[in-house]
Amino acid sequence: MEVISMLHILFVCTGNTCRSPMAEGLMRKLSAERGINLEVRSAGVSAISGTPMSRHAAAILRDEGVNDLITSSQLSGELLNWADLVLTLTQSHKRHVLHYFPKAVSKTFTLKEYVQDEDAVRRDLEELDSLYAGTELAASLGQEPKAADLQRIIEIRQRIPSADIMDPFGGSREDYEYAAAEIRSSLHKLLDKLETLHRL
Repeated sequence: MEVISMLHILFVCTGNTCRSPMAEGLMRKLSAERGINLEVRSAGVSAISGTPMSRHAAAILRDEGVNDLITSSQLSGELLNWADLVLTLTQSHKRHVLHYFPKAVSKTFTLKEYVQDEDAVRRDLEELDSLYAGTELAASLGQEPKAADLQRIIEIRQRIPSADIMDPFGGSREDYEYAAAEIRSSLHKLLDKLETLHRL
């Protein structure tokens, strides 16, 4: 198989000790197994740089044969400039990125929405992003958001599948296993998508 040219992917969660380092480690392993040339990093919107991974996250990666020493990094403009693709673990992380780094809008998605196959869901997510941007703009100008926009946000959120990967922080090993399974499933879809895009 032809090797895909180097792509920089940044995974983002809250403290960069549970979900995003699991995504980073698993993505590095899975992409290497499929011959896809990626550079992967992770960061947190509220991270204390240099904090080690949680013990359950580290144990899950070890069980997968991933022994990378991943420590937390605070999300920064430098990391976002480095990244070609920014994949957050929840919608709130995505909103944080876009609030503080609006120039990253064209390359920032939640992991689950980026790999979503259904066109209708993608259209809903795009409309939701636009509505959130409008309400943020209104708030920054000291204006009240339009009632119709707020109602539309509620309608869309009720019908779309969750774009969030649950936070296992402080939970049991089983909670971490569940989060890792969600991440792993999404990463396989992501690699499928990257291979398809490369063939186009």
